[in-house]
Amino acid sequence: MMLNDNHFARVCDFDAMEADLKATRHYLHAHPELSQEEVETSRFVADKLEAWGYAVTRHVGGHGVVAVLKNGNGKKSIGIRADMDALPIEEATGLAYASKTPGKMHACGHDGHTTVLLGAAEYLARTRRFDGTVTLIFQPAEENGRPSGAQQMIADGLFERFPMDAIFGLHNHPGAPEGTILLRSGPIMASSDTVNITIKGKGGHASRPHLTIDPVVVACNLVVALQTVVSRNIDPTQTAVVTVGTIHAGEAVNVIPEYARLALSVRSFEPKIRALLEQRITKLARSVADGFDATIDIHYDHGYPVVVNSEAETAFARTVAEELVGADKVATCPLIPGSEDFAYFLEHKPGSFLRLGNGLSSAILHSPNYDFADGSLTVGAAMWARLAERFLQD
Repeated sequence: MMLNDNHFARVCDFDAMEADLKATRHYLHAHPELSQEEVETSRFVADKLEAWGYAVTRHVGGHGVVAVLKNGNGKKSIGIRADMDALPIEEATGLAYASKTPGKMHACGHDGHTTVLLGAAEYLARTRRFDGTVTLIFQPAEENGRPSGAQQMIADGLFERFPMDAIFGLHNHPGAPEGTILLRSGPIMASSDTVNITIKGKGGHASRPHLTIDPVVVACNLVVALQTVVSRNIDPTQTAVVTVGTIHAGEAVNVIPEYARLALSVRSFEPKIRALLEQRITKLARSVADGFDATIDIHYDHGYPVVVNSEAETAFARTVAEELVGADKVATCPLIPGSEDFAYFLEHKPGSFLRLGNGLSSAILHSPNYDFADGSLTVGAAMWARLAERFLQD
């Protein structure tokens, strides 16, 4: 059954659902749950999906929910993922539907991501204008670090238990107009590594520094030296970030401490650049410490990989997006130095990670004043529904 364009989902098909979509998102926003705690969120999601006729599997990789809907005789299967967890941030929006849980809020828009996929799920179950299998993945613990929710779901047999030909996901994008869709083939979001450095000196009295090896001085010299890693080692046409996020040393003004500790966040978009950053940071840190007769311990922790979108799947998603909202509302996404555990899914399956405009005046992600834009709900839901229908047409 080959459908013409008029039979594929349109944004206007979701106008009648807009009030329900807003109500769903506002409920989720008011009841945030942190990574590994998404008990009520996953129950809320799973109950809705079961009521719409999906075959629902709960507790995949923790609190993950996977919903499967088959229609017709098609052999293809598409996977679409939304993340569900919130952040340990005290909300300051003052909204009527602000978080009811002190110290927790949806400051990254996962309430919106979950809502748009639920909207698409309801539409697909009601219309069934596709031929094949839709697999919806509601993932916990994206903000968890390692092991992340994606890693846990994969380890729990996600792709073996729920076969799919390609997988897609999205994230809201502050700074882009509401309802716009941004795509990029190849690398789109950075890898994220953490480096913990402990400098051991020789403590003593602040009045006799010549009898000590001052780890604070070593740490300060190292911070300055690290600023040259990107500027003097990385090709200027490439992108990388080395940020010293924390420095801890000493407790008394008249004591030179024994230790100083630094923590770094390191981000890049290419495996070769990632490896070079590790090599240069490690060598530079050891050299600086050695120059002051201090000793050093370096723990280099490889975090989320680069999000690398498949060329064919991204081109397909761009075509669908342009059909849905028009080419003038579809743009090429800039490289984003933030990271995402969707990268792990893309290491196993071809697919693409999209961005959905959250408004030009939107607060930044992870801000206590952030809120997902309700004006993007119908576009996001329609994008997922149309993408599934088009992917699963004869």
